[in-house]
Parts: sequence; structure tokens; C-alpha cells
Amino acid sequence: MKNLFLIAAFVFSSVTYAQSTAKEDVEVIQGMYGKSKKELVNSYMEVNEAQADAFWKMYDAYEEERKALGKKRIALINDYITNYEKLSNEKADQLVKATLKNNMEYGKLYSKYYEKMKKVIGAVNAAKFIQLEHGLQTAILSETQNAIPFIGDIDRTKKHEHH
Repeated sequence: MKNLFLIAAFVFSSVTYAQSTAKEDVEVIQGMYGKSKKELVNSYMEVNEAQADAFWKMYDAYEEERKALGKKRIALINDYITNYEKLSNEKADQLVKATLKNNMEYGKLYSKYYEKMKKVIGAVNAAKFIQLEHGLQTAILSETQNAIPFIGDIDRTKKHEHH
């Protein structure tokens, strides 16, 4: 019974976390690093004054596209959470394909903005930005993964309770 309560609490907190679309990636970053994402990027990038205007305009355009991908990712997570207890082969296939597509879209976004940024801030600084951004997205994805149950987690727990 204790396990069932823990699972219920875990699932509830997972659903609450993933469905809280108001909790943007930016808030997760602020919670992890104590700074807003823009502050973190600013302190890490050290863009000189001559490049700053062009860089920040590009960064804002990048963020707009990244947030759209982030919303798609949140929708996929919510879809998974809604369906994971009764996950069919078809639904699993749909979710995995959509998730892989979303991951590829992130890769394309990194490539697109790396090419744009290297023209403005040079290849080393553009690489630095992509490295930072990829690291932040990996940390966010890790936080999210830790908050949602794996396929079959509840089934395994139910089997252990009956023994």
C-alpha cells in the first residue's frame, strides 16, 4: 500500500510538473543556476560591444524558435503522461516518432543558428553558444526525464506488491 501511495504521489507530481506549461525552460534554468537564461548566456558568452546588438537580436530570434520547439516537447510529454498507463503499440510508435522528430528539429535549429552566429561573433563564440545551449537543453531534458515515469514502472510495482 505504501508503494501505491508513493507511485500515486510520483505520478501526480510528474503530471503537475510536465503539465505546468507556465514553468518554462527558463524557470528550470533559473532554478538550477540561480540566473535567468539571458543572464547566464550573457555572462558565459562575453560578446564585445561591437557584436552585442547583432548577437542579441539573433539570440532573441533563436529563443522564439526554441520556445516553439519546447512547447511541442511539453505537449509530447503531456501526451505520454496522459497515455503511459494504457500505452498501445500504436501510441508508443506515434510518441517515439514525434519525439525523435522534435529532437531532430532541435539539431536543425542549432545548425541554423550556428551558421548565422559565426558570421557575427566568429566560429569559436558561435560554438561556445551552441555548446552552452545544448548543455542547458540536456539539463532540462534530464530534469524532465527524472520527473516522469518510465514505461512499465507502475506495472512492475503492482507485481511486486502481490508477492
